Amino acid sequence: MTLKQKIGQFFFPAVFINDTEENIQATERLIKEQNIGGLTFFHSRDSAATNYEAKKKIVLNDDSYQRLKDLIVRYQKSATTPLLMSIDAEWGLAMRVEKTPQYPFAITLGALNQGDHHLVYEVGKQIGLDLKSAGIHYNLAPLADINNNPNNPVIGYRSFGENKEKVALFALEYLRGMNEVDVLGCLKHFPGHGNTNVDSHLGLPVLEENLAQLLENELVPFIKGIENKVDSIMIGHLAVPALNEGKNISATVSNSIIETLLRKQLGYDGLIISDALNMHSVSKLYSKKGQLEWEAFNAGNDVLCFAENIAEGIQEILEKASPERIEASYNRLMKCKQKAGILDSKTPVSISLDFEKASQLNRKIAENCLTKIKGNNNTEAVFKAKNKNKLAKLSLFKTTDNAFFRALNHSLSSPEFCIEIEDENAIKDVEKNLADYETILISLFVPKAKPTNTFDIEKSVLAFLKNLLSNKKCILYVFGNPYVLQVIPNLESAFGVVQVYQDFNEFQESAATQLLNNLTCKGSIPVHLNII
Repeated sequence: MTLKQKIGQFFFPAVFINDTEENIQATERLIKEQNIGGLTFFHSRDSAATNYEAKKKIVLNDDSYQRLKDLIVRYQKSATTPLLMSIDAEWGLAMRVEKTPQYPFAITLGALNQGDHHLVYEVGKQIGLDLKSAGIHYNLAPLADINNNPNNPVIGYRSFGENKEKVALFALEYLRGMNEVDVLGCLKHFPGHGNTNVDSHLGLPVLEENLAQLLENELVPFIKGIENKVDSIMIGHLAVPALNEGKNISATVSNSIIETLLRKQLGYDGLIISDALNMHSVSKLYSKKGQLEWEAFNAGNDVLCFAENIAEGIQEILEKASPERIEASYNRLMKCKQKAGILDSKTPVSISLDFEKASQLNRKIAENCLTKIKGNNNTEAVFKAKNKNKLAKLSLFKTTDNAFFRALNHSLSSPEFCIEIEDENAIKDVEKNLADYETILISLFVPKAKPTNTFDIEKSVLAFLKNLLSNKKCILYVFGNPYVLQVIPNLESAFGVVQVYQDFNEFQESAATQLLNNLTCKGSIPVHLNII
């Protein structure tokens, strides 16, 4: 290859599974004309990657998985050098693709005991197999961020927790599982996005720690990854003034963070990839097309993810970078392509999605991560109330026909009520219906994982919950992000609280089994919460 062709390899533009034929053909031309090195797949142009403010509604497509497979074959045919196909699939292909297996969020895995780390390995392995079945070789996951700021709007449930040793161990197990099936991984977001309170999709987060503090905490999982020869490290769009002479400069374009700290001080010589360059924290930094791509490369990134100005970026790098630097980045990328097996002429082994295995794994995780927050006699309390006809079940944000209630009903039948959506009249009706019952078993299906707008739980529902917790013997099972416990008013008045983390059927059924049999909850909350 010429130097220009080698530079083309550093660019991984975004492509969309559900896209127009016109856009697909434009990508094929880009592959041929610019010799790009890989692609990063997203669901559609309306998906979260490009629609940060969520103003556009995503149109779902049950054929997305087959479209992804077909597009990968088509795009590979356009490439002279095999493309390294990548995707951000932290909790599985289901993060981007309908009708594919979904695995628990990292915060759920973080609730497991460290001795259960083999389950995290299995999650990595299964995700790797799912990606491989579609033709993807590189997962831009997992997070190595330590989740030590409860006000973080974007990391939260995506991190394994606040214990640095556990985060390091679980991130490495996840990576080991993927590597076992020849899928590459990536630790992110260097030097640590956990202790920030700004979403880097929208603005520039600032990490106030100095180097000594970073080495003591945020950098620990990355250092462990470097010791274990991690495939790649992603640079976060965040500023660390202490490492940039007091300036709020994004790490993406900071030579002192990438070259000085990561390369020289920490001794990392693997692949370094930028976070998506279309994110607002960096996309508006430079008015000249190609300038951002050059600055990111010059700072030390080898691969430019979601680069939007490819032709201009290639030209800028060609004019300004030394041949030695280009060669070094090119060699790192080719080493990864070699490891992924895409430079061999072997026919890839056909793999199918294994929903049954995913379900079995999810059930094992559920059985080991349920966490008791409060209450020692929940089982006795619900059966006593049932025997006196004083027990009612209440489902919030799902109908009464949910897996939790269905699994309970054989042994613990009782009247059931629900509030599916915020409705003042529905809330009043439920309040009236519950008046004659002493004990209420509540299943809270948290509407969303992100904490904005109190997880989309309306004020009227929170007020209703507060009143219920104050006046009834309430046993609460929470299916969702544990941070929601901090927004439930009067939680300390609950008779019992069990944190379940996910609303998958396997988790609902495991929660029912735990309650019916008074089983010990084996998990622990992986983050500090200001609750009971």
